[in-house]
Amino acid sequence: MSDDKSATPRLGRTPGRGTRRQPRSFKQLLLRRLLVVIPAFLLMFIAVRTGLLDMSYDKITFSKLSWFDNTALVEHLRLAVVKDNLTDLPRNCLVFVVNGNAADNTPTMDVLGRHGNGCPGTTPSADKLFSLKINRSERTVQTDAGTPGAFHDLPL
Repeated sequence: MSDDKSATPRLGRTPGRGTRRQPRSFKQLLLRRLLVVIPAFLLMFIAVRTGLLDMSYDKITFSKLSWFDNTALVEHLRLAVVKDNLTDLPRNCLVFVVNGNAADNTPTMDVLGRHGNGCPGTTPSADKLFSLKINRSERTVQTDAGTPGAFHDLPL
């Protein structure tokens, strides 16, 4: 019973000469962490700058019932307007004015473009860009962007 084989526990490899690894140096630790952090940071940066993160969030959160919630509908339309290049203004410079009461199933929205105060332009103002007609029950949106007064479907 005084065997060396039975006295030492066997977990994985048998202990032998030179099997213990040298501890990693600070340089190795730093390089390993940078190899993970830098690509992750670049991926997130690209996802935010291209709008992929916003579109993914909208796809997950916007449902059939969101058509009856003005706040959720405005955020959804804000992304749709920017995605379809109906305006050159950034997303945060668009103001949506809902015309009609909350019980109305077919409200119209005026889309205003802010200027100044962090948005393109020197003088603070909000000019009307175009209008949107929303049909909540059919979940359709029509716009007169580019052709004032003549409405056409906005692909969502």
